[in-house]
Parts: sequence; structure tokens; C-alpha cells
Amino acid sequence: MGYTVGQVSAFAGVTVRTLHHYDKAGLLSPGERSHAGYRRYDDADLARLQQILFYRELGFTLEEIAEILADPQANALEHLRARQRQLAQEIGRLQRLAEVAEQAIEVQQTGVSLTPEERFDVFGDISFDLSYAVDAQLRWRDSAGHREAMSRAGAHTVEDWRRLMAEAATWRAELLAVHDDGEPADGQRAMDVAEEHRLHVTRWFTPCPPQMHRRIADDFAADPRAFALVVPPSQQRPDLAAYLARAVHANASRHMHTEEPLVRSTDENPDHDGRIAR
Repeated sequence: MGYTVGQVSAFAGVTVRTLHHYDKAGLLSPGERSHAGYRRYDDADLARLQQILFYRELGFTLEEIAEILADPQANALEHLRARQRQLAQEIGRLQRLAEVAEQAIEVQQTGVSLTPEERFDVFGDISFDLSYAVDAQLRWRDSAGHREAMSRAGAHTVEDWRRLMAEAATWRAELLAVHDDGEPADGQRAMDVAEEHRLHVTRWFTPCPPQMHRRIADDFAADPRAFALVVPPSQQRPDLAAYLARAVHANASRHMHTEEPLVRSTDENPDHDGRIAR
């Protein structure tokens, strides 16, 4: 007698409309008809439907399924292997997305805990790109320095951030002046500006030896999102990030030839009372 469309729809878990679509596409045409002309599915049809649903679950298109079912011996294994590779890639992509989401949550939890009004008051034109923060978290998550920087940033008070940003603004003005005066990146003034930034990072975030400072500066030169954290786009020059990176590298090389402090240390800075270094 066979099975009606409604019966097949009920026990196969697909809609009647889907079965009609499969019929119209020539993918699953019932082998029988009732006296009244209604579709009747026999056991062979149900076996074919099971195959169709299996391949659909794996993500194959109806065109691909039709090709497989047309010559299953010749095509099924090849298609399944190709789909297995695609699924493995998709699993990897989803795992990376899950990791990014987890890290984004961590960034939000350990980041700057200020209200929107406080953020605007403290940071002004300095932009904070969450996508960059997530990328940095993924890249440096195993770094003790990065973890310390995130922890100390999260612990800063509003007043801490005001002091930090005022110091950063003074440094930024020095950087722009040195650059615009045409000073060479490996000259004394440019290297002193680079050294001030290194000590700024140490005071407010994490100890920053010259080699770490080089990596930070290289990131500034390679990623506009990173450089926007220290110089807002409205104040940038076309070659400023690269100029700063060259100055940082020159300053790091200078450190290799001297053990004497190049500028005043934190303890010698009368504008820093030491309580901020948590």
C-alpha cells in the first residue's frame, strides 16, 4: 500500500512541503500513486529519503546529493571525504570563535572599569578598539607581562587614569615635536622620547625591558588599532608609527651599550608618588 506524504512527514521529521520540493526537484519521486492520484512512498523511497536526510545533515546541497545518489559507488566516498575536510575546518573555525568570545569576556571583565561619561572625560580622542584588545589577548595570553598589565589596568581608579593620560598627552606632544622638527629617529631626542614611553609602560602597566618595548613598537607600526591607543588618528602623521618604532629600536640598542639610567627613574620622578604601581 505504501505511505502517504503525511505519514512520511510525521515519522521522518520533515515537512510535507519539503517532500513536495524533493519530488519537484527529481530527488525523491514516490514510486507509487493511490487510485486518487496521491503520492505513496514505498520502502525503497524511504531508504532513499534516509540517505538524502543524512547528506543534508552533513551540509551537502541538493545538487550534490543528486549527484551522489545518481552513482553512489563512484561519488559517495569522494564526496564524504571532501565534506569531512570541510567539517574539520569548520570545527576549527568555531573553536577559534569560541576562544575569541571567551577572551572577549575576559577583556571586558579585567579591562577599564569606567562609566561611559568617565571614559569620555579621561580618554578623549584616544580610541579603544575591542577587536584589537581581543587579538592582543589571544596573542599574549600566555605572557605574564600581559596578564599583569591587564590586572593593573583593571585596578586603576578614575584618578589614576587621569594622571596616566595626562602623562601620555605630555609624552605625545614631545613625540610630535621631535618628529615634526625633523629629528632623526636614532638621534638623542627621539631615543629619549622612546625611553620615556618605555618607562611610562613600566610605571602604569608592567615592567617593560627594551626587547619587550621593541615588540610593542613593532605592533604600533604594523597595526593602526594599536597605534591609535597612544596617538589618536587626528594627531597622526603618515610615517609617525614607523618613526616611533625606529626610535624604540635605536633606544633598545643604546641600552645594550650602557647600564646607566637614560632618564630619571620612577623613584626620581617628583610627579609620581609610587602608589600607582600596584
